[in-house]
Amino acid sequence: MKAPHLPRFYYPITLSIGSDVALPPETTRHVQVHRLQPGNTITLFNGMGGSYQAQITEMQRQSVSVQVLSHNDTEIETTRRIHIAVGMPANDRMDWLIEKATELGVARVTPLMTEHSVLRLTGERAERKQLHWDGVAAAACAQCGRNKLPIIYTPVSLQQWSVAPDDYDARLVLSLEPDEQWTASHLSTLATDARVLVVVGPEGGLSAKEDGALRDQGFHPLRLGPRVMRVETAVIACLSQLCF
Repeated sequence: MKAPHLPRFYYPITLSIGSDVALPPETTRHVQVHRLQPGNTITLFNGMGGSYQAQITEMQRQSVSVQVLSHNDTEIETTRRIHIAVGMPANDRMDWLIEKATELGVARVTPLMTEHSVLRLTGERAERKQLHWDGVAAAACAQCGRNKLPIIYTPVSLQQWSVAPDDYDARLVLSLEPDEQWTASHLSTLATDARVLVVVGPEGGLSAKEDGALRDQGFHPLRLGPRVMRVETAVIACLSQLCF
């Protein structure tokens, strides 16, 4: 008989078996929404690997205490380490992109500002957005069963952004240029433990100058098909080819 699914909650603090801990306010609210009671068992994960089974020991209006019972080191991470650098879509579509990319197994996301970008974030506003996206990723991990949170970087302009070539086995840029391109079939030939970086432009794509600059840095052009996709669709299409 299959074990019942335990409610999962993100708790970004070091945990140890046998310890009694008070849940932070946001997690407390989630526990209350689930209408859990003392004696109920939940799962906690802190993003550092593995998960913990804990029992609710006390509930107050604004606080919940639990005792950590055991640790489970099972992981469901993809073997390929995928880094998506993406021209940020506007409105709440970046939230949706982060959520779905997390569910699919992305390891890192770099929000980019490019020549055609509508959304531009700097300073304190960029830092607030990064923290918000960390929360979106944590909620997605709680839902899908991942214990390790993807790294969401602070937004940066494509011109200022740089990566070390040796950090990746393949560096790709989605491109509509007609010359020698990788296709979706090429992605399946990458090693199962490959480290892959994919740059996805914003609505309107990368400019010819940006596309050329990335190619000069050793990025291979990638084309997923004959149709022009929205940025979030392109990200999902890439990850669906790489993460399974």
